[in-house]
Amino acid sequence: MNTPVDTTAPLNNFSDCHAGILKRLSALDELPALLAPAARARQIAEESLEFFREAIFEHHLEEERELFPAVIASAKPGEEMERVKGMVKRLTEEHRMVEALWKRLEKGLKPVAKGHSTDLDVSELQRLVTEYTGHAAYEEAEFLPLAEVILGRNSNHMAALGLSLHMRHAKAVNAYV
Repeated sequence: MNTPVDTTAPLNNFSDCHAGILKRLSALDELPALLAPAARARQIAEESLEFFREAIFEHHLEEERELFPAVIASAKPGEEMERVKGMVKRLTEEHRMVEALWKRLEKGLKPVAKGHSTDLDVSELQRLVTEYTGHAAYEEAEFLPLAEVILGRNSNHMAALGLSLHMRHAKAVNAYV
């Protein structure tokens, strides 16, 4: 970045040089404020990579193996059974959709977790958050209250689900001991 020297006003060269240095220092002064968000991005990506597969995929599996079959088995034949089956179908399809979204996002999150630049698809990430938020809201507002009514009619059905869940979790904990 050599600029011609003004031999008629040599002090301007020093002043011009200082202006460039001060501009660079001003940019450098922004760095501390950017380090914390970058570190937070790495942390969120790393924790999400660990959490999603361990918790969310496992949660879906548990619902599909334990909760959904228990509610279907305990539902009254006819309208209630059809409603439950429709809800279970919707929730299961949403599980697959969210899992597929995650698998696509996972590739972009791994470099972020390591502090590298990435081609993270922000729109897909936002879609995942939106879709799962809607999924959870529907399940909480519609399916789980109905499941509680259906399973609550017979305390043995609720107890059986509780025991089944306990056994699955006990096996998982014992596998790590």
